[in-house]
Amino acid sequence: MSEGYLTGIFIQIGINVILALSLYLPFSTGQISLGHAGFMAIGGYFSSILTVNFGFPLLVAMVLAGVLSCFFGILVGYPALRLKGIYLAIATMGFGIIVQIFFQNFNYTGGPMGFQGMKGTNFILTYVTAIVFSYLIWRLMNSRIGRAFEAVNEDEIAAAAMGINITRIKILAFSLGAGLAGVAGALDAHYVYYIDSHNYSFLRSVEMLLFLIMGGSQVVWGPILGAVILTSLPEVLRFMAGYRMIFYGCLMMFLMIFRPQGILDRRLLLRLKNYLVPWKVSHS
Repeated sequence: MSEGYLTGIFIQIGINVILALSLYLPFSTGQISLGHAGFMAIGGYFSSILTVNFGFPLLVAMVLAGVLSCFFGILVGYPALRLKGIYLAIATMGFGIIVQIFFQNFNYTGGPMGFQGMKGTNFILTYVTAIVFSYLIWRLMNSRIGRAFEAVNEDEIAAAAMGINITRIKILAFSLGAGLAGVAGALDAHYVYYIDSHNYSFLRSVEMLLFLIMGGSQVVWGPILGAVILTSLPEVLRFMAGYRMIFYGCLMMFLMIFRPQGILDRRLLLRLKNYLVPWKVSHS
């Protein structure tokens, strides 16, 4: 493999890590979203318009794309609060399809011909962004707000009885996840140089969900691990050619049977911590 090809794989891994974290946030409050590809599309198209048509720097376009996607996350998240489980998943899936069809027919962004001319995503920008957001989300989940996320996920009635504003917490998690998906969409668009509505199909949202299912949704590191594994597997299994999807299916079945919580969970992380740091400094 050439150096440029390997760099491209690592950039895609970094982008997918951000996408996995974007879905982890609403999932941590019990919200299942199958429309995150729509927020990714908003971020990708909006940032591309800013950089190509108006000459904005990519970093500024990324921030604005994240803000706009976050705003749409609030618009979608607030009415969807009345829904739970599979009903919420179907509602968000509908949003993703609406966004895809909109950009497919929106002439300003090329319609079915797509949009091109953007560039600028590189290894350093991708991984600085991924590391910064990973750290911020880790800090968030270990803060008072993160504990509120967990409480809402475990039992909404008990969380409300403790004084937690369920509506505010859910909208916060959903909108932050949408904004993060918009940033990832901006990075992705400026990496592939060309986008059209097919880049943001329902399957892209399912792919993000698979990152969580494989890596684990209990801890921040779970979706990160899932994104790394599932993005790397196509290259590792290149020798299997047409049998790769069969391997994927068998792998997911194995996980659902033996590790339904994903590869990483709190108990496993605690065991790893005790194994790596078997001693404790005591003060007498």
